[in-house]
Amino acid sequence: MIKTIKEHILEVENFTANDKESVEAFRIKYLGKKGLLNDFFAEFKNVPNEQKKEFGQSINQLKQTALNKVDSLHKSLENNAEQVGVFGDLTRPGNPIELGARHPISIVKNRIIEIFSRIGFNVSEGPEIEDDWHNFTALNLPEYHPARDMQDTFFVQTDPDVLLRTHTSSVQVRYMENNQPPIRTISPGRVYRNEAISARSHCFFHQVEGLYIDKDVSFADLKQTLQYFTTELFGKSKIRLRPSYFPFTEPSAEVDVYWGLETETDYKMTKGTGWLEIMGCGMVDPNVLKNCGIDSDEYSGFAFGMGIDRIALLLHQISDIRLLSENDLRFLEQFRSVL
Repeated sequence: MIKTIKEHILEVENFTANDKESVEAFRIKYLGKKGLLNDFFAEFKNVPNEQKKEFGQSINQLKQTALNKVDSLHKSLENNAEQVGVFGDLTRPGNPIELGARHPISIVKNRIIEIFSRIGFNVSEGPEIEDDWHNFTALNLPEYHPARDMQDTFFVQTDPDVLLRTHTSSVQVRYMENNQPPIRTISPGRVYRNEAISARSHCFFHQVEGLYIDKDVSFADLKQTLQYFTTELFGKSKIRLRPSYFPFTEPSAEVDVYWGLETETDYKMTKGTGWLEIMGCGMVDPNVLKNCGIDSDEYSGFAFGMGIDRIALLLHQISDIRLLSENDLRFLEQFRSVL
């Protein structure tokens, strides 16, 4: 009889089940009112006295083993049920990972960088918190110069010499201070101006400014570079340069591209003229070269600058500049398929 009990102990230890019904049948078989354990306990009175101790220990071992097995099987099945509930069928193929969407600012910025990189321009970056020298004075804007009023500036209150940069020209100053000509670089980045926020303007926006300095650089080189750029970015080859004023370039010009008048939107964007202003440019003022440690008698150069946000609005037909900074997923997901 003891040998039979030990065989049942081994059977219990090796038992497995994949559903609650099998576990319940196992429990009834050993622990139910008509189960094997009750039969063994009923046989106890017929066991010889010298075997009662070993027989009783064997029955108790079988009972405890059966109880532990039932408990462990229940926990295992509950854990499996929880996993299926949270994760579903773990054997099924995984869901494809959704691709993110590039921000329209990044799309346009990367496109501009790629275009200028083809003609030898590298990318330079600098701090958004600047000092007065790099943001104004080195760019031919000494203290109390009236042209400073052209840019409403955010100053850091604890130090009147520290401010949020109003243009990425400050990056060009730093680049000229640390590099000798020939210089051919573009400086994309975020800039800040104390302007009223509306559908067409914001207190922060993004710029790309370009700089080319070498011997015998002329205004014709500037025009040809801009002609190439507008053709590559907009697919429009007709441009015009209108005289303008910037403190750090002389002569200076505004650049317009002929957008056309094919649709009603074209009329609205160009105010019925077909021409669209896209950037400012000019020949670098000799004073700026001197301030940055470059011999203005030997070297000359040109500079240009454009707003990435305005170009993004134009290329993607976005009606409100505020959408670019509100992080609305409904808006951003429209650019999921745009590289």
